[in-house]
Amino acid sequence: MSGGLLSGYRVLDLGGALGAACGRFLATLGADVVKVEPAGGDPARTDAHGRPDPAWIARNLGKRSVVLDLDSPDLKALAAKADILIDALPAARRAALGLDHASLSQANPGLIAVSITPFGSTGPYADWAGGELVCSALGGTLAVTGYPDRAPVKEAADACVFHANGSAAAGALFALVERATSGLGQHVDVSVQEVAASRNTNGVLAWQFDRKLLPRTGVQIAYGMAKIRCIWQLADGYAFHSLASGRAGAAPNAALCAWMVEAGFDCPMAGVDWPTYNRSTIAPETRAQWEAAMDIFFRTRTKAQVAARREINATVANEPGDVLADPHLLARELFAKAGDIVAPKAFIRAGDLAVVPAPEVGEHTAAVLADWLAAPTAPAVARPSSEPPLKGLKVLDFSWALVGSVTTKNLADHGATVIKVESSTRPCLSRIDVQVAASRPGQFDDKPWFIHMNTSKQGLRINMKHPRWREVIDPLIAWADVVVENFSPGTMASLGMDYETLKARRPDLIMLSGSIYGQTGPLARTPGVDGTGAALSGRLYMTGWPDRPPVTPSAVPYGDLLLPPYMAAAVAAAVDHRRRTGEGCHIDASMYEICVQQMAGAMLEAQIDGPPQRTGNADRTVLLQGVYPTAGDDRWIAISAADEAAVARLGGLMGARPSDEAIAAWAASQDGYDLMARLQAAGVAAGVVQTCSDLVDRDPQLRTRAFLTRLDNPVLGAFEHQSLPYKLSRTPAVMTTAPGLGQHNETICRDLIGLSPETYAELAAAQLFE
Repeated sequence: MSGGLLSGYRVLDLGGALGAACGRFLATLGADVVKVEPAGGDPARTDAHGRPDPAWIARNLGKRSVVLDLDSPDLKALAAKADILIDALPAARRAALGLDHASLSQANPGLIAVSITPFGSTGPYADWAGGELVCSALGGTLAVTGYPDRAPVKEAADACVFHANGSAAAGALFALVERATSGLGQHVDVSVQEVAASRNTNGVLAWQFDRKLLPRTGVQIAYGMAKIRCIWQLADGYAFHSLASGRAGAAPNAALCAWMVEAGFDCPMAGVDWPTYNRSTIAPETRAQWEAAMDIFFRTRTKAQVAARREINATVANEPGDVLADPHLLARELFAKAGDIVAPKAFIRAGDLAVVPAPEVGEHTAAVLADWLAAPTAPAVARPSSEPPLKGLKVLDFSWALVGSVTTKNLADHGATVIKVESSTRPCLSRIDVQVAASRPGQFDDKPWFIHMNTSKQGLRINMKHPRWREVIDPLIAWADVVVENFSPGTMASLGMDYETLKARRPDLIMLSGSIYGQTGPLARTPGVDGTGAALSGRLYMTGWPDRPPVTPSAVPYGDLLLPPYMAAAVAAAVDHRRRTGEGCHIDASMYEICVQQMAGAMLEAQIDGPPQRTGNADRTVLLQGVYPTAGDDRWIAISAADEAAVARLGGLMGARPSDEAIAAWAASQDGYDLMARLQAAGVAAGVVQTCSDLVDRDPQLRTRAFLTRLDNPVLGAFEHQSLPYKLSRTPAVMTTAPGLGQHNETICRDLIGLSPETYAELAAAQLFE
């Protein structure tokens, strides 16, 4: 493909640091992204100490720069020519400048205006200050990250903000697909707090069903019924590893046991029937015995030894600079020179573009004004519609577990017809993992985790090892616009359903393949889990305190939930590209590589300033910030004073010069919510470290923005489902509950692909639908 999926589209980037990654992603898909800066340059070009910020460089590769004031007529003229505008302005200021969608759409009815702000454009916190730490606190992810005997600690770099940028891209490109029908743009509203909260599915469900709060557990994960260690001290570093449930974990678990026995170590779990192992139901005393033996073993192993034993599904916790030399990424040609530095290219593979260095301040002002203002204005042909943006899009979904399921949830909730293909012989992990008391082992339809991730879909139950499976699947391939899968690379080829085979039948087919390592490279067929991308990308190594082993969020996945909005956005870009060209494509999405993009700033820092290290809650872009105790048991507040002015305002409230020690003493006896309100009223970013009970029962901002939607489920009854954390103003998402296993078999087979009643009954009797 020439030029990228978004070639020909114009994006105006007013997003500052908060919205920079969205523009960077759109640029990797071929859009012309123009960054708007003041005369002195974007303040985010330098950190809180006046040094060039490597993260700014990473987030602005491939863009052009213009210098314009926000009230400039030239800026409005560029907005009149843009397809997408990205901003991070508070709602009131945006409206005062006439940069809100309602104002800009008068001159450009097709404009898609995307706002990425700490708390969204509506609600009581809409104009509050916040950044990564404060949004993480109020979004509930901070509460479950860190050691229980210390303050909660932030995740590496801009975890929640980067995730929010993926959500913004998905919303923007869904709106772009819809614009082809209606001729109209709309406002896409993204709240970083809501994005952080959206990762708390396990915690929200545990609170709703069991009134249980999931704890922060340091080097363990605690998604529901059990605490499972996943970070291990090595002889020369750290590794990520956990014993996984069911068939997905069987071979790696057995391989670890074999290695321990081979090396002469005690292995108390030797002989376990791993295909039937369920990590949620094993006795805690047994787990403790196993983990004690594993700890002894791992402490004798080196990083090189662990890296060489890929079959055990353990991964070394790389430092950011190590990633640049990873043989797998080098084989996939992820990196390229951009001026004096090496940087990752694609977020997701859908055509490959070169890396262009980040622009100098105003480098392209004259050229952009000449190019854009000379471009013809497309005539506005408005065909107003309130239909979901992806109505009519047909998706055949072979995915399982989290990544693929959440990707297709994004599509289904926005109107796509998604048929989820499943089998009772290989049930989805989320159908078997018991996390709340209402669920039972061996039952497939009573897992609220599965239900949340698969809303708005239709369910097809079919055994694809049956000799007659093609009688159902082949007609569905002919029906589909998009095929989604996240099997191990090579699985679809073994079924005769790889992209090249399907493309020969359907040249316009879009295929989306999600995996840990991508479809090519030496590790392509190596197993992995959510923590794999975190460990290999440097994210795990950079999360935590400098004097302790690194930590991972104990109850909120990252890579498994970060990749889906970027995947959904790429599908939308491909759908629009097909409309314009008739071409299909194969999208190759790697969890490892999207985590590398999230950590790109740290990789550039390693090249520019030397190897970065864990710094707890400190951030080089913020002058003073931390997490401090308040009144109550394990209650905390995050405070972030970005510059000297904010530090002075904080000192005015305290009556003393702020320091970590002084703030901790001052806050300790105060109610966190009262203190948060006072700090925000004074212009200091602050947020209570909220638990999932606070998210569900207390937070007025989330309630105003319909963070939770109550749906009836035929097995579990009515319960609250998390809404997607980006809102389309004219064509919003609409959810229905997830399907039972095989719930729509007869409808799909008879009504959609036209099987006769006799043939359907014959196939059912032959046990195809198992």
